[in-house]
Amino acid sequence: MRVQSRVVRYEGREQSPQHLPRTVWLLIAARAVNRLGAFSLSFFTVLMTTAFGASAATAGIVSAAFGVATIPSRLAGGRMADRIGRRRTLVLGLVGCAVAQAGIAAAGNLATAAVCAVLLGLAFELYEPPSQAIIADAVGTEHRVRAYSLLNAALAVAGMGAGLLAAGLGRWDLRWLFVADAATCLLCALVMRLALPDDRPSRAPEKTGPATTGPATSNRPSPGRISPWRDRALLTLLASGTFFALAYLLVMAMLPLTLERRGLQPADAGLLLTVSAVTVVAGQPALRRGPLAALAPRTAFTCGYLLLAIGLVGYAAADSLPSFALATVVWSLGDLLVMGRFMATAADLAPQGATGRYLAVYGTSWGVASVAAPLLGTQLLQHTNTTTLWLTTATLCLVLAALQPTASRLGAFGTPPPATTRV
Repeated sequence: MRVQSRVVRYEGREQSPQHLPRTVWLLIAARAVNRLGAFSLSFFTVLMTTAFGASAATAGIVSAAFGVATIPSRLAGGRMADRIGRRRTLVLGLVGCAVAQAGIAAAGNLATAAVCAVLLGLAFELYEPPSQAIIADAVGTEHRVRAYSLLNAALAVAGMGAGLLAAGLGRWDLRWLFVADAATCLLCALVMRLALPDDRPSRAPEKTGPATTGPATSNRPSPGRISPWRDRALLTLLASGTFFALAYLLVMAMLPLTLERRGLQPADAGLLLTVSAVTVVAGQPALRRGPLAALAPRTAFTCGYLLLAIGLVGYAAADSLPSFALATVVWSLGDLLVMGRFMATAADLAPQGATGRYLAVYGTSWGVASVAAPLLGTQLLQHTNTTTLWLTTATLCLVLAALQPTASRLGAFGTPPPATTRV
């Protein structure tokens, strides 16, 4: 099968369980470059209200339209990754993002900005499934949490510079954030095109070849006979991941507006997101050794959600930049425990040859949350206040923590029920 041949290409570079393949490091480095400009979306609702005079509710609708567009984008990215290759899909997605970001920066009115936002959504998620699938292809199951955590750490390191960039450019003109994002997307696309091996699949139909040979990693059917949408374990992970993504994106979208309503600079959200990045990077060694490394998945998810809730309660009470920073450190520790585990678990659940599609289906959680977060956040701000916004988000995290035993019984942590119950 064509996907299997690509796995051999990537895995052949790994010589030791202590060292990740060169392909993974190249991918991580390029994504870090892309991350340098990736704080623009956190300021999109502010740009709509300040540059185009839109109300908070209208800005939320435009942001939701972007989120709707990311759902087919993510699914297309997974299918394209398995059909035309990881590298091609990455480059197409990044170039598309650059064009749309430049359009937002140059927009002269709200309508043009809204159209560019939808186009951005259609390109925005194309590169995520192939990025994640490359890592899943290149490393064994036992090293995936580490590899995805390193990816998140690299993005967090780049996020430090991005937060400072956002704080500086945002004080000058918020449009320059979108220009910076477009430039880093193009640079990342160039690195991917030059550095990654060509993984263009053969033209052989995926479903007509013989069954996959070699040691089985699970009792699941072959990828040609199973649909990710009928996998109960994956759907359980998708539901949990959607509500986590909702809480996370509420922070990204609503933090600048919260700062503005409490008499602080909206651009200082960049500084707070830099604090978050520092926290995630500083916590990486704890994921490789020590008590945190030994946590069972259910326990790690539960602790992560509880820390997220505590940090968001801190946002509800914060009235100064230092108090916001302290709350940011707390919820970022929760993010440290949760984020990388979601991607590793989704990859572990996939039958061989279906990694791109499984990661794409799980990734729709972020598309759904991209729709819900700006709508919910702006409506809460318009009809209540910032305190209610963050207490509501904290409550959501507490509910997720309470539901982890149920998620475990449904197989969301890599111990799925027999395949006959899902096909």
